[in-house]
Amino acid sequence: MNQGTYPLAAAMVNQLNRVDMISNNLANANTTGFKQEGMTEGSFNHYLQRAEQEGFAPTKVNTITNTVPKLNGKYINEEVGPIVATGNALDFALKDSNTFFKVLNENGQVEYTRDGSFKILDNMLVDSKGRYILDNNNEPIPTEDEYMNLISVVRVNFEDLEKVGYNNYKTKEGAQVEQLELNDGQMIQGSLEKSNINTVSTMVALIDANRRFQQTQKGITTIDELNAKVIDKIGNNTR
Repeated sequence: MNQGTYPLAAAMVNQLNRVDMISNNLANANTTGFKQEGMTEGSFNHYLQRAEQEGFAPTKVNTITNTVPKLNGKYINEEVGPIVATGNALDFALKDSNTFFKVLNENGQVEYTRDGSFKILDNMLVDSKGRYILDNNNEPIPTEDEYMNLISVVRVNFEDLEKVGYNNYKTKEGAQVEQLELNDGQMIQGSLEKSNINTVSTMVALIDANRRFQQTQKGITTIDELNAKVIDKIGNNTR
């Protein structure tokens, strides 16, 4: 394979991943409490240098792929979205960016969410999917009691969380979770936090990702056409 194809092919994969991520952001622009995701891109330099320090001898292939672009990881924009008054007593918004409600998922595990759009089901407080909202003892909250004071609010850094679907998060290994007593005044009743997605800039980013993909695709096509001409020319000279 032509050496120029490696970084172009990797760049195409990166842009496809960007398109998927940005499309998901755009699709959740109206999702309560949703946080925008982003990606960081680098190269294999870091990994090759670390391998060399461990005594690994670079080969020709390693040298070629040294400049290949690579997605280093994802990050979450933890900025608080707009707080909008709804007048619904079962709606709650959180003031601080690193605070969350606790939800019991279908497997009996605790997950975390900023979506405070709650409902009442069989006299129990649940989220929009019908899953129990938990108190500080990880128990479901009956609505006959003063449920507002029972809703658990925890503080945890976003870097200690990963998304698991339904706009929820789970903690990574070793995460520090601080449980706040009596909500610590963190909730705003009768309001909801909207997503922090800026639809205009997100659309611009989506167009940019598509254009970058098309550019790298065109680059690979050009290299392929040049290779075909060279092969044809060599073949004609050897006859």
